Amino acid sequence: NLSLLRETKFSLKNKFFPQKAMSSSGGPGSPYTSLAISQPAEFITHVELNRPEKRNAMNKAFWSEMVDCFNAIAGDPDCRVVVVSGAGKLFTAGIDLMDMASDVLQPEGDDMARTSWNMRRIIAKYQDTFSVIEKCPKPVVVAVHGACVGGGVDLITACDIRLCTQDAWFQVKEVDIGLAADVGTLQRLPKVIGSRSLVNELALTARKMYADEAKSSGLVSRVFADKEAMLAGALEIAGEIAGRSPVAVQGTKVNLIYSRDHSVAEGLDYMATWNMSMLQTADVMKSAQASMEKKSPKSIVFSKL
Repeated sequence: NLSLLRETKFSLKNKFFPQKAMSSSGGPGSPYTSLAISQPAEFITHVELNRPEKRNAMNKAFWSEMVDCFNAIAGDPDCRVVVVSGAGKLFTAGIDLMDMASDVLQPEGDDMARTSWNMRRIIAKYQDTFSVIEKCPKPVVVAVHGACVGGGVDLITACDIRLCTQDAWFQVKEVDIGLAADVGTLQRLPKVIGSRSLVNELALTARKMYADEAKSSGLVSRVFADKEAMLAGALEIAGEIAGRSPVAVQGTKVNLIYSRDHSVAEGLDYMATWNMSMLQTADVMKSAQASMEKKSPKSIVFSKL
């Protein structure tokens, strides 16, 4: 019956995302106003876009807080994997134009050269907001529900694993507001989706892409019935990653990104240089022994990294 279903869903929610771990943004002592940070399970950090009343639109605080947040995560030995999601009814409506107008439309400068120089500095700063996700050695699983518009596409293409709900949709919105997307979509989306023609179509027409097409094109790897199921799935994936050697996991992410941007020969050379030191870890022997004993890697206690 309905009451039993509601009780079951509530129990699952508490199991995967305990309430005591979910109340971090906006409270006393929280360094962030646009993000909520929690630890729903050991070695997993949940970063939630947390302006639901503004459809998680990206305001001035967001652009700097994401950098601070992921720089902190990169150096946190208690974090091995990150889950990113959005609070409220949708993932994000993209840039908060009203809040950002002064930066984007009125850059300072005494002449065209100085104005342009300042504009370049501003754009580079915004690019760092999502590049910091890619540079973070911890794998990032992003979970999208509802709309993912404009800057949201920039964000998710910088993540490592992308999941969405059946009602999710994606839109490279920038041409509709008179500019070319400039903080990562045009650079990363062609690396994510195999079809250059489809990337061009999405970027030049600003049409919406829905969940089924996002799955078939490779933008996302899994589609879930609803947000609750998706968050449970995201945490399950994160738990699998967190249970492996952090030396192996972080080395894998770093080398996957390096190989994406270099030739096969360059990638192999970098890999050899990387593993000439990383193979000298106790994690290899621990993992090999567990495998021979038919134990799960999650049963191994790995040193923090």
